[in-house]
Amino acid sequence: MASLGHVTPQSLHFAEPLALQSGAALSDYTLVYETYGTLNADRSNAVLVCHALNASHHVAGTHAGLERSEGWWDNMIGPGKPLDTNRFFVIGVNNPGSCFGSTGPMHLNATTGRPYGADFPVVTVEDWVNAQARLLDRLGIERLAAVMGGSLGGMQALSWTLQYPQRMGHALVIASAPNLSAQNIAFNEVARRAIITDPDFHGGDFYAHGVVPKRGLRVARMIGHITYLSDDSMEEKFGRALRSAELAYSTQEIEFQIESYLRYQGDKFSEYFDANTYLLITRALDYFDPARAHGGDLAAALARAQAKFLVVSFTTDWRFSPQRSRELVKALVDNRRTVSYAEIDAPHGHDAFLLEDPRYHAAVRAYLEHVAQEVHA
Repeated sequence: MASLGHVTPQSLHFAEPLALQSGAALSDYTLVYETYGTLNADRSNAVLVCHALNASHHVAGTHAGLERSEGWWDNMIGPGKPLDTNRFFVIGVNNPGSCFGSTGPMHLNATTGRPYGADFPVVTVEDWVNAQARLLDRLGIERLAAVMGGSLGGMQALSWTLQYPQRMGHALVIASAPNLSAQNIAFNEVARRAIITDPDFHGGDFYAHGVVPKRGLRVARMIGHITYLSDDSMEEKFGRALRSAELAYSTQEIEFQIESYLRYQGDKFSEYFDANTYLLITRALDYFDPARAHGGDLAAALARAQAKFLVVSFTTDWRFSPQRSRELVKALVDNRRTVSYAEIDAPHGHDAFLLEDPRYHAAVRAYLEHVAQEVHA
C-alpha cells in the first residue's frame, strides 16, 4: 500500500466567536487541519477523522524535513488502506485548546496581550464538534460520508450524530465509550493533580516564568500510559526484566525495564505537550455524557441519531472496555438504528486502535467499502 508522502498543514482563521457550553466564548481563533485525497464533484466523499488526547490534525502522511513525522493513524489512512484516499477526501482537524497549532492556552489572548494560560476557556466534546462543523462550512462541505475516531475521537464521532444528524451518513466509533467510568475520571484527576501540584505550574501561567511543569507532565503521562496497555502486553514486553545485571537495593534508582520505559515515555511527552492542554482535554473527556440530559437514559439520548454505525472494541482494553461499546450498541439497537459491531481479540489494550491488527483493519476496510459504494452510487 502506498504512502501519502509529504502533506502540508493548513489553517483557517475565525473572527466570529464560538459559543461554548460553559457560557464563555472563544473569539478570534484559528483551526489547523490537513486533508488527504480529492473531494469529488458533488462533495459527497468527505470523511472527518477526530483525534484523541495527545494527537492532532496530522493523521496521515509525513511532514517534509522532519524525521519520524508519520501521522498518528498512517497505517489506517492512505492509498489502498482501510480509509482509502483514492476514494475518500479525508480531513483531520486540530481541536481548539490543543497545543499543535489551533488556538490554545499557549497562544496570545488578544484581550490581555499575554498567553491565555489558565484563562483559556474550558472546552467540551460538543464545542469541538461545533468548531469542526464551522471549518467544514468554510470548506463548502455540507454533508460528511462519515465521521471516524478512536477513544476521545470516537466520542466526537458519536457527538456528531447527535449535534448534526443531517450532516453525516456514518459514524465509526472505535475503542470508545458513551461516557467515562468513575475509575477513568479518577485516573484523569490523579494525572491533573500531578501537573497542578508541580511547583513550576504557577497556577497555569508558567509561560510568564519561563518554565515548564515537566515533573507533573512526566507523571501524568506515566499514569496514562499504564492505562493504555494491557497486563498481557506489559508482561510480554517487559516482564520482571531488570535494567542491570544485579539489584541495586535502592528505593530511588531504576531497577526494572518497565520503570525505564515509563520514564522514557514521560520524558518524551514533557518535551512537546502543554500542561494546560492536558488539563483541558482530560476534563473534556470527563464531561462527555450525552445521556446526562436524559436522566442517564442512553437510548433516549441517541434517539436523534440518524447515521449508520460501526462500533469496534478490543478484548484487553480495560480503560474503554468492550462492555462500554456494547452499551452503545444496545442503545442504538433499541432505537432501531443500523449498527455493525466488531469485538477484536487483541492483546494490546487500549492502544490496539492505533495498531495494524489484520482483523481490525479488515473490519474497518469492509465497512468503508460499503460507504464508498453509497457515495459513488
